[in-house]
Amino acid sequence: MIQSNERVLVGDLARHIGRTVSVSGWVNTLRLQRTMQFVLVRDHTGTAQVTHRRDQSALEAGLEELTTESAVRITGRVVENPVVKLGGVEIIPESVELLNRAEALLPIDERTGVEQRLDWRFLDVRRRPAAQLLFAVQTTLEAGMREYAYAQGCTEMHTPKLMGAASESGAEVFKLGYFDRSAYLAQSPQFFKQMAIAAGIDRVFEIGPVFRAERSYTSRHATEFTGVDVELAWINDVEDVMAFEERMLAHALAKVAEVHGEEIREQFGTEVTVPATPFPRVTMAEAQAILRAKGWDPQGEKEDLDPEGERAVAAHFRELTGHEFVFVTHYPSSIRPFYHKRPADRPDLTLSFDLLWKGLEITTGAQREHRYDVLLDQAADKGMNTDPMQDYLNCFRFGCPPHGGLGMGLGRVLMVLLGLDSIREATFLFRGPNRLTP
Repeated sequence: MIQSNERVLVGDLARHIGRTVSVSGWVNTLRLQRTMQFVLVRDHTGTAQVTHRRDQSALEAGLEELTTESAVRITGRVVENPVVKLGGVEIIPESVELLNRAEALLPIDERTGVEQRLDWRFLDVRRRPAAQLLFAVQTTLEAGMREYAYAQGCTEMHTPKLMGAASESGAEVFKLGYFDRSAYLAQSPQFFKQMAIAAGIDRVFEIGPVFRAERSYTSRHATEFTGVDVELAWINDVEDVMAFEERMLAHALAKVAEVHGEEIREQFGTEVTVPATPFPRVTMAEAQAILRAKGWDPQGEKEDLDPEGERAVAAHFRELTGHEFVFVTHYPSSIRPFYHKRPADRPDLTLSFDLLWKGLEITTGAQREHRYDVLLDQAADKGMNTDPMQDYLNCFRFGCPPHGGLGMGLGRVLMVLLGLDSIREATFLFRGPNRLTP
């Protein structure tokens, strides 16, 4: 028998009809009428109606003291009531405990814009079932990725986020004081992943924070985000890396569809589609030719795809193949890092890729250059001073195997998966050029 002091989740109330239980949560709505008091109490599993007929008791007075979003514990009997839309059950209260009274005037409501909601993110997440669902989906998505990686023999690593020298990834870095010298926040675990490969750990992955000091104010950029990084040793070519990613994503999205598909449809109005593998592939040169035939970049000056180009490539392959994903491969070496491997017969290209999902870049990956002398030549070709990177370069002096890997933005994946307008909504506490709080 359930004791009255044991917490029962709202989602489980139907299993306790006729019993006295305690429900703990927040006051969602108050309807304090002349003869009746109705209180809707919400926890992370749902909302329950508490119904009390006024009787001039201490219980009546206790319910009158409540405010919206107050933390409460309600103890009472669970009864069936088919008129109640919230699961056909209600609670007839026996006691009410006000655990923490919320101020009467809330700083946000249903009409509040995203920036003000971010100022009060804890209330924003607490009050919106869709926001609660987002983090449940994130958990399942990560679990699916880890499950696949473990099954493929990957070792999960936790690499440093403080670096003595800035990694070369085309983005600015955050510099900070480190005792008597300078340090940098890691732009990527790239170098450390490669060190793990050189250490004989065949397959490596990490899900952790990444920092980019870019003054980008777009819907898809953040100065701190969660990266999903993978590195694979003894590969034959970059195709091995792409095959790993597409299978990992298909596996993880299948788990999300199974666990949350119906809720995502209800809360976000989007359908979780489990992608077929392999994903379509197109070289950068082919993609640009397709786009220029449709009027993109009429001057023929762009080396890279801009956001418009990425959306157009994705739309083209969606129409052609019905697939939401497409790999764009063989980026010019002029716009890729020095450590991307180049084909022997085309040093102007790299064995690299971006993965687009519904027109948004979610991943960059490549086969790495594992030969020390070639790596030095490619760094020199970019005019780089390699002295600060000697610890990294030493990994390639003593038998580093062929390898390749990828870096994926978790927030961007959630954006596309749930049809969100901005990465701000796909992150618990967003960090951008103008936001360092809460």
